[in-house]
Amino acid sequence: MLLKLKKTNYHIDDAGAWLLGARIVKSPNCDARPDPTDIDLLVIHGISLPPQAFGGGFIDKLFTNALSPDAHPYFAKVHKLRVSAHLLIDRTGEVTQFVPFTKRAWHAGASSFNGRQQCNDFAIGIELEGCDEKAYCEIQYTNLAVITNLICQRWKKITKDRIVGHSDIAPGRKTDPGASFDKDYYFSLLTL
Repeated sequence: MLLKLKKTNYHIDDAGAWLLGARIVKSPNCDARPDPTDIDLLVIHGISLPPQAFGGGFIDKLFTNALSPDAHPYFAKVHKLRVSAHLLIDRTGEVTQFVPFTKRAWHAGASSFNGRQQCNDFAIGIELEGCDEKAYCEIQYTNLAVITNLICQRWKKITKDRIVGHSDIAPGRKTDPGASFDKDYYFSLLTL
């Protein structure tokens, strides 16, 4: 059954920097894009902190360099990482923006798409709170589709064939968003 998408209050501002309607938590883990007009890839990620656990605000803390290594044994391994994404859609569907679209978020790491290296230079990164082993939530798909439509309307070079998972651009190194992400269903919600 196809989900009828609800009208949302999300909009991309005139400068192409912020998703209006999203919660804003600014991350320092970003820098200038080599060419701010060269945005032509959308990368979907999956993240959970600690692994396979949801909630707790730990993703915000990781992306703002405030994750305590003492809060969970796993955090001792990752608290010094300097990473971010443009957006996060949590399990309740809440959307948080960490980095303006006009800047390079540090989400893809060593990566390649169609022979072009350093995907962070030309990609927008969206994290879904989730993991490879557990199904993503309906509201996450809904909001991801709404936001994807907005992004593709703004950056016309991003088409369905330029929407990829992290595992597609960093094979062997990354597995997210994982087998639990239903890409066909997500694509069926798009209006591109």
